[in-house]
Amino acid sequence: MIGISKLYCGTVEPSDAIRYGRRSSSLPSHLLQFSRDKKPVVVWNVTRRCNLRCVHCYAHARNESFANELSFQQGMQVIDDLAEFGVPVLLFSGGEPLLRKDIIQLTGYAVRKGLRAVISTNGTLITEDMAYALKDIGLSYVGISVDGMEVINDRFRGVEGAFHSALKGISNCQKAGIKVGLRFTINRFNAGEVPQIFNLLEDLGIPRVCFYHLVYAGRGSSLVKDDLSHNQTRAVVDLIMDLTKRLNEKGKPKEVLTVDNHADGPYLYLRLLKENPERAARVLELMRMNEGNNSGRGIGCISWEGEVHADQFWRHYSFGNIKDRPFSEIWMDLTDPLMKKLKEKKKHVKGRCATCRWLDICGGNFRVRAEAVTGDVWAPDPACYLTDEEIS
Repeated sequence: MIGISKLYCGTVEPSDAIRYGRRSSSLPSHLLQFSRDKKPVVVWNVTRRCNLRCVHCYAHARNESFANELSFQQGMQVIDDLAEFGVPVLLFSGGEPLLRKDIIQLTGYAVRKGLRAVISTNGTLITEDMAYALKDIGLSYVGISVDGMEVINDRFRGVEGAFHSALKGISNCQKAGIKVGLRFTINRFNAGEVPQIFNLLEDLGIPRVCFYHLVYAGRGSSLVKDDLSHNQTRAVVDLIMDLTKRLNEKGKPKEVLTVDNHADGPYLYLRLLKENPERAARVLELMRMNEGNNSGRGIGCISWEGEVHADQFWRHYSFGNIKDRPFSEIWMDLTDPLMKKLKEKKKHVKGRCATCRWLDICGGNFRVRAEAVTGDVWAPDPACYLTDEEIS
């Protein structure tokens, strides 16, 4: 994650992270990306079932029951292990996690075990009763996916009415007093909707948005041709920075992040270097703390059937199953060659990544995207839009 609002608009300083000791267990959520120990944020895909048909779904989710999902008892064992391991955040995802009948019990148990539990959802199933139930168990955050205004969003989500149902879910969360944010996956069909997303933040009083770069996994594997060009990506990142700054100057600051393309970090720094060199130096210090992409180190994934992956886009490679041994044991087992290399991946990247002056900032970007396009997990990420001159 690249905190556009934190880095570009100066809402977080290096001392903010340092004064907590930079241990993930003691950091507030907005500073976790700067932790030193990099205990993994874990995405748990609690179900593969979903009521929508999103064209970019990495899980190939469908609206049907799947027999191989972890049981409630197994889920509680997972939570026990993650809490003891010191995982700072457990993100319940899917499919659509609210289709799992025991989701309130599971998220509530995670909160009681001391985990920061959050839910990533399409928002269409958040009734008033569901929102208050989530509030009652102490859920800290709900991220709701909206990929444009009504026409674009519903086309992208595959179900008519999804947009208005998501807005109703947002409203219900706000009534219940739950912090809610937006999740937006950028592609060439909806990049023009970015200004309207900022309008939505302002009009509805939504405090946070994450803009996700497209990752070629699951149903998203067929969307390589629908990703932005490098120049288009630069333009949309510039636009996100401009609109973030505009809201900040209006006295309506929002937390704005970009996700899944760590070239955004150096790109932001190079822009800031022209505009405010003194601020740029402090930003560079924060970026070094962030360390860029952390798949297999600072983020991990547990699938609905218990397989452990480097992140939610690596379903084609499993390090083991929690039915056989705990996540904490699997995660620290460096006998798996891929796990070992991901823990030190800057040593293994190839091509322009290997000689890039931003390697310590970017961390080699997204390995799974490189593999999807080239067949080589250590090849340069094709979505890196920095020029040869900018990285030399």
